[in-house]
Amino acid sequence: MKLNIYLSGEIHTNWREDIMQGCEAEKLDVSFSAPVTDHDASDDCGVAILGDEDKKFWHDNKGAKMNAIRTRKGIEDADVVVVRFGEKYKQWNAAFDAGYAAALGKSIIVIHSDDHQHALKEVDAAALAVCESASQVVDVLKYVLTSQLPS
Repeated sequence: MKLNIYLSGEIHTNWREDIMQGCEAEKLDVSFSAPVTDHDASDDCGVAILGDEDKKFWHDNKGAKMNAIRTRKGIEDADVVVVRFGEKYKQWNAAFDAGYAAALGKSIIVIHSDDHQHALKEVDAAALAVCESASQVVDVLKYVLTSQLPS
């Protein structure tokens, strides 16, 4: 079995690389996709391609719609959607991605600290695993793919 995994969520730490490297080390049969993780490119893609906007709302609206093309495709094609909620910023987009994945019936793995437990209780309830670290995600994927527990 091969799993297509979409890595959604915060873009300010290297958690994606940690999961990809962990899966590679375990020789798991997985492929990954993700949103654009260059914060400036993600924010400004709409106006950079389609033209400037006078109001910040329309600037953000253009970018959000263009980014949604990639996000929708990635989530729709995924077998598993991993959503990471970081410490520093409120990631409304990550919560939206989790809801979209849940609406599509996707398997969801969530990563966040205990500090976010109450705020994310509905997201956690939709998830099939709630992890605190990238290494736990790798262990979940290893178990799913090989039936092996961590050593």
